[in-house]
Amino acid sequence: MEHNDEYYGNMPDVVKIKIEKYEKLAASGKDPYRQTKFLRTAYAKDIKEHFADYDGKAVCLAGRIMAKRGQGKVAFYDLLDVTDKIQMFCKKDILGDSYEEVLSYDIGDIVGVEGEVFATQRGEISIRVSRMTLLTKSIQVLPEKFHGLKDTDLRYRQRYTDLIMDPEVKDVFIKRTRIISAIREFMDNRGFIEVETPVLSTLAGGASARPFVTHHNTLDIAMYLRIATELNLKRLIVGGFDKVYEIGRVFRNEGMDATHNPEFTSMESYESYTDYNGVMDMVEELFSFLGEKINGSTDVSYQGLNISLKAPYRRARMVDLVTEATGIDFDKMTDVEEARKAARSLGIDVEDSWGIGKMIEAAFDAKVEETIVQPTFVTDHPTEISPLAKKCAYDPRYTERFEIFIAGHEYGNAFSELNDPFDQRDRFLAQMEAKAKGDDEAHPYDADFINALEVGLPPTGGLGIGIDRLVMLLTDQPTIRDVILFPTMKPIDTPKNKNGAQKTEDAAEEGAVLAVDTADPKMPLFDARIPDFEHLSIEPLFEDQVDFETFSKSDFRAVKVKDCVAVPKSKKLLQFTLDDGSGTDRTILSGIHSYYEPEDLIGKTCIAITNLPPKKMMGIDSCGMLISAVHNEGEEEKLHLLMVDPNIPAGAKLY
Repeated sequence: MEHNDEYYGNMPDVVKIKIEKYEKLAASGKDPYRQTKFLRTAYAKDIKEHFADYDGKAVCLAGRIMAKRGQGKVAFYDLLDVTDKIQMFCKKDILGDSYEEVLSYDIGDIVGVEGEVFATQRGEISIRVSRMTLLTKSIQVLPEKFHGLKDTDLRYRQRYTDLIMDPEVKDVFIKRTRIISAIREFMDNRGFIEVETPVLSTLAGGASARPFVTHHNTLDIAMYLRIATELNLKRLIVGGFDKVYEIGRVFRNEGMDATHNPEFTSMESYESYTDYNGVMDMVEELFSFLGEKINGSTDVSYQGLNISLKAPYRRARMVDLVTEATGIDFDKMTDVEEARKAARSLGIDVEDSWGIGKMIEAAFDAKVEETIVQPTFVTDHPTEISPLAKKCAYDPRYTERFEIFIAGHEYGNAFSELNDPFDQRDRFLAQMEAKAKGDDEAHPYDADFINALEVGLPPTGGLGIGIDRLVMLLTDQPTIRDVILFPTMKPIDTPKNKNGAQKTEDAAEEGAVLAVDTADPKMPLFDARIPDFEHLSIEPLFEDQVDFETFSKSDFRAVKVKDCVAVPKSKKLLQFTLDDGSGTDRTILSGIHSYYEPEDLIGKTCIAITNLPPKKMMGIDSCGMLISAVHNEGEEEKLHLLMVDPNIPAGAKLY
């Protein structure tokens, strides 16, 4: 086999050796990649759990070699199949001339094994191998320890390796499948019909979110990936279906953090002739059913919290929960300025376009949401933030809407669906006004949906549940990426633009100079593009002098970014968890989300002022300031977070 010297020369020696082993086999007519099938008669887990039934019997297994021991006349291999790991006993007297070839097999190789089940003197259930066939040669090197990958970024990028190395990861995704099957079982048993609706649409409706935009070449029109399945499902209720639901992917072009991924799975259901109270009853039954079905109990443990999914759950109005937590009663306020002043007293960054309803939501997000541990229905959301929900009969400022919160996170959103076409039209128009003022998450005007309501939507209760978060809860996983097989990740080799954000355009168009990974000369590691400073402008230098003693009191330190997430409900803020060398994590918020995605900053070494007094931002104490460099190119502001040599330890002081 001929090798590209540039590619082959940079390979680790262990990979070269594995390739040479493969070439030797192929040359002798034993090319493992030409194997087409292997008939299995047993699985590791069945053999270990029912040893008495298998003892002394011949079996055929297939799987991956995970460990090797012994080199003389006896060798022991650990074989991992889809169910479990089991020991292979390989003896030269039994294998004969093929023994040396078997010894040449590497960890990671996929083999087919024929042999007899027995137990060693130490009681280890094993297979006495009579024949071992190499089915696939593994060229890459698996991590050394059988404790999973330690690099979380690599775990998500190479999920296939993560699944091999950590059986618990595979168990999470097996349980995820069981959870989705159980949801279908529950809904089907209640008389719901599962349907499928389009992923692509000319309007992105059914929720308040930024959509992903694509282009339909044949029709020559812009289209959107759906942000919800709601409006089409309600059209089906108009068309005469009584109960419908859909489990599917939805897409929202928004921030990423521990509970948000741009592509996620939802279950939406719509039932005619019921309201949000009926939906609450159903959710209580569903969550209790899932706890029993998946974990054998309605009591679950989630990140150190003991949660009871047993009905009934607490039901409380959003505005009342805000009053309980803050002492401020927005329910009695009618003056926007009074409400704005009250919201700002809570540390909320109020925008000019907000009404009182939006401020109630912001106060809830900042002061209440994280405090909710046990399942709680937060009801009667303000009309201002609920464009598709029916108004409460007792007060038109509120709607018959609820969200269910558990352990500080929202797991479901439901309405008594708005079926008044006149009211719906007015709310769509109000959303359009908000969009004109800069709200890029405002709901679009959907004329066909108005037409559907004019045909007639019966009283309907609707529900949306985030499947991924529910899986997190039932499998005790800390982040949404741990329950999505292939979470959204930025490509490593994507060139970056002048702000440091990665881009997909041809970098050569801007004269990019790309540094190259020595292990792979085709893989750009970072962008060394030299910016064009022809139109650059910087803020004038300060002419007022600061005395040295005052300046010297600023404590500049190197800090390591342990974690970074987008702050919920904020388009600008990132929340950093930092190692400042003190042994206690430091939290700093920085308004740089327009320039960086959180995942790009984890592991970086930055510079921060660490002795500033805490400052409330979106209800979170920000303890310090990260240093950035800012300049303008024309009318566009550019920002670069100051990042330094990673060899500088956390806590190192700048002089």
